[in-house]
Amino acid sequence: MKPDVYLIDASIFIFRAYYSLPSDFRDTNGEPVNAVHGFSGFLGRLLAHTDAQHVAVVFDESLEGSFRNDIYPLYKANREPAPAELKAQFGRCRELAESLGLATFSDDEYEADDIIGTLAAVHRREGFAIHVISADKDLTQLLENTDDRWWNFGKEAPLDIQAVEKKFGVKPCQIADFLALTGDSVDNIPGVPGIGPKTAAVLLRHFDNLENILRRCDEIAWLSFRGARSCAQKIRRHADTARLARQLTGIVCDAPLEHTSTRRQVADTAALAALCDSLRYGPLLRRQLFELC
Repeated sequence: MKPDVYLIDASIFIFRAYYSLPSDFRDTNGEPVNAVHGFSGFLGRLLAHTDAQHVAVVFDESLEGSFRNDIYPLYKANREPAPAELKAQFGRCRELAESLGLATFSDDEYEADDIIGTLAAVHRREGFAIHVISADKDLTQLLENTDDRWWNFGKEAPLDIQAVEKKFGVKPCQIADFLALTGDSVDNIPGVPGIGPKTAAVLLRHFDNLENILRRCDEIAWLSFRGARSCAQKIRRHADTARLARQLTGIVCDAPLEHTSTRRQVADTAALAALCDSLRYGPLLRRQLFELC
């Protein structure tokens, strides 16, 4: 059996915790730490459930920009800035992960998706099964082998390649092309106007990838689905937009990381205890975390 590596898209779960727990979780200085509380519980449950020995906890260094903004300045421009009291909690979440002996990663140019993509590529070459822990469907494009999984932990069961195709209507390797056609309102990525998920899935099933669709768009008019003729015109008219979008939806898998080691190290119990004290953790959460050491 292949060894497993768990690549955690930390920001998703930190945001989830922040908006699901009340702000009256406070540290010894009176600062809100609800996101750290929720993230600690998430991380504790994941590690206890998997007994993972290779783990990467990946953070977005900048929540407002990346190299994609150089390509398309409006990328993620529709998002409200993260609240200041949430931003302050990201560092505490990283401290927690490191005190548990977990490798953490971030970069000021590449997004967490790209770091996860790079770690996935490195570990796949080393014979690992890839487990991407995220709620972001963009990351399903990293699944390549039958042992790989995408897992929205706490919400649904892990999905393999076949389950991803059933859920989203396209294969994992087509997700970036799919989003380039439909656009992605979450990240403010433009698509081809008038092309929705069902039409995009039909096109990708027939042509396999975006470049084939653009190169052979005259053939679309002869396909047997409603609106095929107008679809061909839309694709032809907005081919440049689709190609631009594809630069944004594809995950980088060769980001220049300082290291790629994900092996769990011995926990720093003194640092963990000090952090639990500072965060005013109760006995249940403390026990959950220290049982992982």
